Amino acid sequence: MFGVVGCALCVVGSVDIVLHAPMERRIDSVSEIWHLATEPGFIVYSCLAVALALVLMFWVVHHTEQRKMLAYIAICSLMGSLTVISVKAVAIALKLSFTGVNQFVYIQTWFFIVVVIICCVVQLNYLNKALDSFNTAVVAPVYYVMFTILTILANMIMYKDWDSQNATQIASELCGFVTIVAGTFLLHKTRHLGNTQPDPNSLRAECELEDHI
Repeated sequence: MFGVVGCALCVVGSVDIVLHAPMERRIDSVSEIWHLATEPGFIVYSCLAVALALVLMFWVVHHTEQRKMLAYIAICSLMGSLTVISVKAVAIALKLSFTGVNQFVYIQTWFFIVVVIICCVVQLNYLNKALDSFNTAVVAPVYYVMFTILTILANMIMYKDWDSQNATQIASELCGFVTIVAGTFLLHKTRHLGNTQPDPNSLRAECELEDHI
């Protein structure tokens, strides 16, 4: 029952976000993405994300045990938000190149490719550390929430798609996101409830009682 409710919450939240999401800006070249990525707002976000990730890697992780899981997940999420932006640029470059407009002659395309490789390596490294050191049922929902929040924030800063939306649409999207988060936590927190193993001592006592009878 908890699994059904959790899945239903995730589906309802996803549908709510899709129905109220802003229209995606049409981008026809990597140069356009580069122009958006070099605006002051996104440069500040990128510098803060990289600086915070470096502080977490080289100081927080080595000086705390209680918050090490959050440090690992924060590193993955910060790098992940930059990965999403860069992957979109690379995908657009591939699409345009296949249609005959070669985008790999621009240095910006290779810059985005390098960013994707570096961020993915860092993400995989620290996500594996988190999964090896802590319970997956705790790591997965926290990573999902933090990664989604930072990715949405990075896209808002870079593409400014939310400028055309009113307060009702933004509130509906936030409610949808909270619904997905609730469903995800419910799924992970209750996934072992249906797999309870019987007590071996109780089984042995029942067998002895049957043999005696």
